[in-house]
Amino acid sequence: MLNIQRRCYDPIGSSYARSDCLREICLFESGFLPHGVKADLPLPHLELKQPRRNVRLSVAKTKQTNTLTLLGKSEAKLPASPAQARLETFPNPAQRSYRIYFETDDFTSLCPVTGQADFARINIEYKPDRLCVESKSLKFYLASYRNERAFNEAVTNRILDDFVKACAPHEAIVTAQFSARGGISLTVRAEYPDKTGLELQKLKSENRNPKQIRITRAPNSQTAD
Repeated sequence: MLNIQRRCYDPIGSSYARSDCLREICLFESGFLPHGVKADLPLPHLELKQPRRNVRLSVAKTKQTNTLTLLGKSEAKLPASPAQARLETFPNPAQRSYRIYFETDDFTSLCPVTGQADFARINIEYKPDRLCVESKSLKFYLASYRNERAFNEAVTNRILDDFVKACAPHEAIVTAQFSARGGISLTVRAEYPDKTGLELQKLKSENRNPKQIRITRAPNSQTAD
């Protein structure tokens, strides 16, 4: 065992810098250095390209996530209302078509009349376009409803509207399963885009009233007396 000075590779400056620490290496058993070779020479097996690649990847990752203000910060406070909450997003890392699912059982809002708590399971399914919603900001956003007085139908549709406004997905579905009250449970499902609304808009563009649509009989058809 010999005491040698270890030279460390500096990936930023592309040079070797002498380290102050001493490291004991068994030279002859490892086969690094033969007899008579000075130990302070740089080791020949070091590769210079790999450290540079790691540095570039870490910088690119920082640029993509520098807009996130909640992730990794434990001192962040819950917003007092949905109006003060903000859904944060990051660039979609994939080019293929895929779907993302969120699910939570910790959702609470207040009845607008009695002020009693309404507990619900919230499921969000969406097909991202250019942006994805960051999960911690979604957690804070849903928690902001804890003091919000609104009907269950209004709450579900507002969640969908805010979600679509934040990330502009191809498709999105919000399903809220509220706990039973008075022996009756309530489930609200809101979709984007609204397929029923699109069909009505198509009929209006054709100057057709859905209530006035009639089934026309073929000319050769016969009616029974």
